[in-house]
Amino acid sequence: MPGSIPTTSEDWSGEAKFAVVLETAPLNANELGEYCRSKGLYPEQVARWKQACIAGAAHQSQASQQIENQLKTARKQIRVLEKDLNRKDKALAESAALLVLQKKYQALWGDVEQ
Repeated sequence: MPGSIPTTSEDWSGEAKFAVVLETAPLNANELGEYCRSKGLYPEQVARWKQACIAGAAHQSQASQQIENQLKTARKQIRVLEKDLNRKDKALAESAALLVLQKKYQALWGDVEQ
């Protein structure tokens, strides 16, 4: 529980700070002051932690958008590469078929040029 450990409030974990922000969100100024006194905090600290939570959420949203864009680009690249691979597979199969036919022709008819 935040405030029960004899360390300074700046040494608290991120989860503990977030818990304080959640607990103090519905409080008015007087209730916030009372809460802070009971926990050994300053209202400015709570306000700073709240801003950090908001900034973290905004950063997470930007990071998700960036990841989504990278994923979209990667999917496009995969489609292009798969299309190229299919084209090359067809060309290879055609070349192999032509070689087989050439060998069969030579086996049946022999070398006509000689």
